[in-house]
Formats: sequence, C-alpha cells, structure tokens
Amino acid sequence: MLENPPFWLYIVGFLLMLGPLVVLHELGHYLVGRWFGVGAEAFSVGFGKEVAGFTDKRGTRWKLSALPLGGYVQFQGDMNPASQPDPDKPAREGDFQTAPLWQKALIVAAGPVANVLVALAIFAAFFMAIGKPVPSDPLQESTIAAFAEESPAREAGLQVGDRILSIEGEEMGSFQEVQQAIFLYPNRELDITVVRDGAEVTIPVTTRAEQITDRFGNESTIGLIGVEGQPSERIFEPVGLFSAIGLAWQQCLDTVDMMVTGIAQIFMGERSVKELGGPITIAKVSGEQLSLGWLEFTSFAALISLNLAFINLLPIPMLDGGHLAFYAVEAVRRKPASAQSQEWAFRTGMALVLALMLFVTIIDIAKLPLFGS
Repeated sequence: MLENPPFWLYIVGFLLMLGPLVVLHELGHYLVGRWFGVGAEAFSVGFGKEVAGFTDKRGTRWKLSALPLGGYVQFQGDMNPASQPDPDKPAREGDFQTAPLWQKALIVAAGPVANVLVALAIFAAFFMAIGKPVPSDPLQESTIAAFAEESPAREAGLQVGDRILSIEGEEMGSFQEVQQAIFLYPNRELDITVVRDGAEVTIPVTTRAEQITDRFGNESTIGLIGVEGQPSERIFEPVGLFSAIGLAWQQCLDTVDMMVTGIAQIFMGERSVKELGGPITIAKVSGEQLSLGWLEFTSFAALISLNLAFINLLPIPMLDGGHLAFYAVEAVRRKPASAQSQEWAFRTGMALVLALMLFVTIIDIAKLPLFGS
C-alpha cells in the first residue's frame, strides 16, 4: 500500500529543501566576493519579480523573488545575474569585472564549494552522532550463504561458501558494499573475485535488471546477481572529528560517482530518461522524506546539495562551470574571449539550461498519477 503525504507537505518540503541550499550557495559567492572587496548590487532567492526585500547599508538589495527555482548574486558592474559586464557603465573600484582573474574564479567557484561543504557537514555530523557502521564479522557477511531462485551468480559458476573479495578490482569490505557495487549496474558484466578453498578466483557475472518500487511508488532499476550473505550484527564504532570528516568526504565521492554513473547510463541508453528528475520530483521526494523524519530529510538535503554543486560545475555558459571554463581559456590565452563570442556562448548556455529545465519538467509531469505513470 502506497503512503502518500498530504499535498502541503510537498510544498513545505520543497521550500525547506531548496531555499536554504540556494541561500548557502549564493552566500558562498557573496562572502568570497565581499572578502575580495567586490560590491554586490542584489542578492536574490528565486528569479523574476521581487516579492519582498530590503536594501542594506552597503547598497545590496536582498530580495525574495517570485520563481523559487534558484537564486543569484548580481555583483557591482554586472549587466545581469549572469555576470556579463555592463558596457554602459564605466569601470569602478569594486566591480566584479575589474577583479584579478584568480579572484573572479574563486568567487564563482565558492557557490558549488559551499554546497559541497554543506553535504560534508551533514555526513560528518551523522558519523559523529551515530558512529561508523561496520559488520561484526565482515568475512562471514560477505560469504555466499544461498542463492535466489533467479541467480546470475549461480549460473556463472559462483558457489555457496565463496567469499566475495572484490568487484571490478574494487575491494569489498562488507555485504552492503557488494550490494551497492552491483545495484548501479543492471545488465552489465562484472568481474567478481571470490576466495574459494584458499585461492582467489575471478568469475564474470552478468547482472540482471530488476525494477523496484519504494513505499511511495517511486520506481528505479537496479542490478542483482541473486546471492545472499551470512547475516551478522551491525555495530557502530565511535569516530572523532577528523575521522568523521574523512568518512564524510568518502561518502561525498561515492555519491558523486553514483550520480555520474547514472547520468552516463542514461546517455548510453542503459537507463530510462524517466529516472531523471526536475523541480516537481524534488518537491515530491522532499515531502516524502520529510514525512519520514528529519534524519531522512537532512540526508536527502546532502544529496541535493551535491547535485547542485555538480550541475553548477558543468562547463555550460550561464552556470558557474561555464564561467570557470572562460577563465581557464583567458588564463591560457592571456586575454579574455571576445565580447561577441561570450555573448553567443551565454545565449547558447541559456538555451541549453532552459531546454534542460523544460525537458525534466515534462518528464516530471509525465510521471504524475494523472497521466497513468
């Protein structure tokens, strides 16, 4: 039976999720800009018409805008939120465009970095509060105890009693790691190395694709090989601050690797584009996670924060990654790209971003129950 939160919880979850993450992203830009003496004309949460706001003593207009799908900082001397220089204004001290190249690059990079730091802080806080989860007997847990009725592993030649040592050359420390390594790759041949009678044996196993549905009706496709491990008690080892940060950093890397793998599989046709999600999906899942509790909601916030950092670092004009790409070209050429080429690049980037937003929104709408999905 599906559990559907009330509609208002989707709205609350979306605002509580995206609002703080956008603010922290833009604060990264703003604070580093102020640190380097660059003035800010506007700090907006959302796009479009201003709903409410105030002007501080430095002349920055802090405002809440009508379309809550992002935000921006418009620095002094910029013609628009995309940081294009205003040709009608003479250059002044404190303009973004007059800052040294390395300072502009750091200001632009500060937004995605802020999102990474948010995810890092959330994961580290979890590890410090709960501890590091480890199986009480990892050797027992990663030993094959039984096979499922439909088991590609058994058909490939794995046997009960084999201990899974590594998958695709990556060492496995627990059965949970085995599952995570396989879930990401439906219909993919994986080299699985096991220990059998004291010797290492590597056997290629082709995973099967399984479509699963969670308690809220969200569908996803995972890979399975049809093995069961020996159950063992899971314990939580206390960790200190630096260990927690290290574990959190590894969690961030694993999450980004999962995102990149999923996107690559969509482009290669191994996954359906229906697994992409836009604002409606974020609102839906935010409400669902909020209905489960603050722990699940905060964990999802870390995932979305990393997504924002990843998307913003894509080398597409209009995004932070596009600006950084231009600065890299300028550093190599020793001069900026021509105004005409930048103009065309920003127009192309705007078209790409709008097309992507439209595409994922159409997918979101198509997945709504109204359309039979």
